[in-house]
Amino acid sequence: MTAVMRAMPVATGPKVLRIGLVQGGKVIEERVIKQRGTVTVGPSEKNTFVVLGAGGVPIPSTFKLFELIGQDYYLNYIEGMGGRVALQTGVADLKGLKGQAKQVQVGNVTAYQVKLTEDARGKVVVNETTFLFQFVAPPPVQPKPQLPSSVKAGIADEIDWAMTIIAAFSFLLHFGAVGSMYSDWADRVLPDEGDVRGLVSMVKNLPPPPPAEKPVEEDPNAKEEKTDKSEKTAAAPKAGGGGKPGGGPAGKGGSGKPVSGAEAAAIGKQLAAMEAAVLGVVGSGPAAANVLADGNVPTGSLDTFAKADSAVGASGPGGLKTGVAGGPVGAGDRPGLGDGIPAGKAGGAPGSGTTTTVAAPKANVSGGGSVSGGKISNASRVIGLARAKARACYQQGLSANPDMEGRASFTLTISGSGSVSSASVSPSGSLSGGVASCIKGALQGLSFDPPEGGTATVSGSFSFVNANKGK
Repeated sequence: MTAVMRAMPVATGPKVLRIGLVQGGKVIEERVIKQRGTVTVGPSEKNTFVVLGAGGVPIPSTFKLFELIGQDYYLNYIEGMGGRVALQTGVADLKGLKGQAKQVQVGNVTAYQVKLTEDARGKVVVNETTFLFQFVAPPPVQPKPQLPSSVKAGIADEIDWAMTIIAAFSFLLHFGAVGSMYSDWADRVLPDEGDVRGLVSMVKNLPPPPPAEKPVEEDPNAKEEKTDKSEKTAAAPKAGGGGKPGGGPAGKGGSGKPVSGAEAAAIGKQLAAMEAAVLGVVGSGPAAANVLADGNVPTGSLDTFAKADSAVGASGPGGLKTGVAGGPVGAGDRPGLGDGIPAGKAGGAPGSGTTTTVAAPKANVSGGGSVSGGKISNASRVIGLARAKARACYQQGLSANPDMEGRASFTLTISGSGSVSSASVSPSGSLSGGVASCIKGALQGLSFDPPEGGTATVSGSFSFVNANKGK
C-alpha cells in the first residue's frame, strides 16, 4: 500500500483556497477551489456561494470576496463585514487593516483590498454567514475511471468467428443446391419445332363446340288460348262456392259436383238469417253494416255504439260469455277501464252513468336552506334546484305509499372548490328510507360557487305534502 501511495503523482504548483461555510455555529459546506479563480458571494445563484444580504450589510448581487489578480489572491471587504486574518505580519482584525488596505471599486461599491499569501488564513463574517479560509495544496488529479474488460466487451467479442464462417458457407451450399433444382436453367431445353407440332396435334384432338341454342318463337294464337283456359279455371271455384283450394273443379263439399239452384237458394237464406240475427244484436247502423260488408268501421259510429247500453247478452249468438249476469253489458260494466272513463249502470238507460276521475298523487315540496361559515353567491339558485330534485324523489315514493308525508332536514359541507364534501339527511314523519337516500344522493351531486373564506355550511329542511290528499 505504501508503495502504491508513493507511486501516485503528487500535485505541484501554487496552493488553492479551501473555504468552509458556517451558519448558526455549524459547518454547512466545505469546498476546495481546485481551479484557482475568483470566489464570488451574493444573493444571485450564479455566485460561488449564495449569501442573503437582508437584515445586515447590503451586499451586491455579485461581490468578489476573494479576487485572483495575476497569480495572487486579494481579500475584498466592505463596511459592516467583520473577521480576522492571519498574515505574515501577524493576526489582525479587518477593521484594523483598513489603514494599510487599498480602497478599490468592486462593482458598484467601494471595498478594502488586502493581499493574501499562501500562508494566510482567517475568517470573514458576512451578516449571519462566516467564511473560514486557508490555502492548501491542490488535490491530486484523479485518474479517469476505467471500465473492466468484462463490461467493455461487446457482442462481437463473444462470437466464435470460425464457427460462424463455417455455418455461413454450409447454408450457402445447401440452399444453392436446392435453388438450382427449382430454377429454369436446370430444365431440359426442347426444340421449338417439337413444341409447335405438339400444340397443333392437341388442337386437332379437341372436341367440337356444342351447337348454339335458338330461341323458340311462341304462337300468339296459342298464347291467347292458354290465357282463356287459365281465366276459366280461376273463375270456376267462385261460381260453384264449394271447390277445393288449388284450382280444382267446383262442387258441393269439394266433391266436384255442381251446386243446384235449390241448394244455392237455401244457402242464401241461411246467410240472410245470420246477417239479420247479427244486426238485431249489434244494431243496424252504418258501423255494423260496414263491418259485415268490407271491414271499414267509422270511429264516430264506434264511439256512439260504445256509449249505448245495448250489447251482446250472456246467452247471445255464438255463446259469447261476457261475465256479467242479468242483462246486457253497459259501458260502466267493463272492468279495467282507466281514469276519466264514464261508468254506466248495468241495465240502465243510456247516459244515466256518472264520470269519476281518479288523479295520481302529486308531490308538494316547500322549504329551503341557509349558509353559515362563509358566503356563496349562487346558494339560493342551487337550493332551488335541490328542492326540485327532492320533489322528484318524493313523487317516486308516493307511487308506493300515497299517504307518505313528513320533513327532511339536511346539512351540507361545501369545500373550497364549491363541491359538496359531506351531506347528512334526517327524515321525520312517514318519509321512507328510500326517499331520504334519494334526497341525500341528489344533495351530494350539487355544485356551488367557491365560498368566500374557503369553506361554508348549508343547512335547512324540505317539507313534503301530498297535494291531492283529502280531495
